[in-house]
Amino acid sequence: MVDLDHKGWRIFAIPLVGFLLLFLGFPILIDLVYSLSRVSFTNLRSPEIVGFGNYGEVLGDAQFWRASWFSLRFGVITAVLECVLGLGLAVFLSPLIEKRSWLMAPLMLPLMVAPAMIGLMYRLVLHEFVGPVPYYLYLWFGDSPSFLNAENAFWTLVVVETLQWTPFALLLFYTAYRAIPNDVREASAIDGASARQILTAIELPLMRPTLVFTFFIRFIDGFRVFDNVYTLTGSGPGGSTTSLPIYIYEAFFKQGAIGKAIAASVILFLASFIGLYALTWLSRRGKGAAS
Repeated sequence: MVDLDHKGWRIFAIPLVGFLLLFLGFPILIDLVYSLSRVSFTNLRSPEIVGFGNYGEVLGDAQFWRASWFSLRFGVITAVLECVLGLGLAVFLSPLIEKRSWLMAPLMLPLMVAPAMIGLMYRLVLHEFVGPVPYYLYLWFGDSPSFLNAENAFWTLVVVETLQWTPFALLLFYTAYRAIPNDVREASAIDGASARQILTAIELPLMRPTLVFTFFIRFIDGFRVFDNVYTLTGSGPGGSTTSLPIYIYEAFFKQGAIGKAIAASVILFLASFIGLYALTWLSRRGKGAAS
């Protein structure tokens, strides 16, 4: 039997370390080399090292910054909307779901559809010429907005994303809400607290870890959005709905600028890492100050 107290645990770590080096370390090394090279599909095996030229090209590309701004706005707005709506539904529907738990199943149906299919579905439903929504708006009101033009495409995508992923926030918030002991609510009510005071002063603070966790999960998912945006609007009129993943995809597959695409991916990774590290540091600092 291996004595774990004498560093025998290292033996068990060898397979995991080997797996990480093989399936993560090697691709990362190749990506770093390609990001410093002028490379396309014709010279994958013999890239030409050009230093940080790809990074300079990406950072000097106005479309990269437009895509970054789109992804940032999209991630923040959708995360806020999903959390607000999910929290409201969790609190409002909690008594009903508690009595009829089967209602949670139909509420989760949007999560079971692939985002790419959601994009295709709404592309047909909102199509200016054949979509049923514009048709009935014309029929009833005599006019209909163009949901997928440059002015409205962003907000259309926000609504579509929010409708699909609000049930995810609802599920997490409902679980956290029901986990609060009823004794706490009853004691507060006996002390004269109103339902609003109980929600704002007791329930929401107890749910804070779930609220923060859900917000950042949804922000990360919205920030890296690709499939439903690509199938619904693509890069959009004049690149108005180009997210960072779509920017990288087009640079890689349409332009054949593999080095530029990978350099953009590395920049995205570093920005995400710095952001997550800063959030972790602030969270630990907040806990330390609270204690």
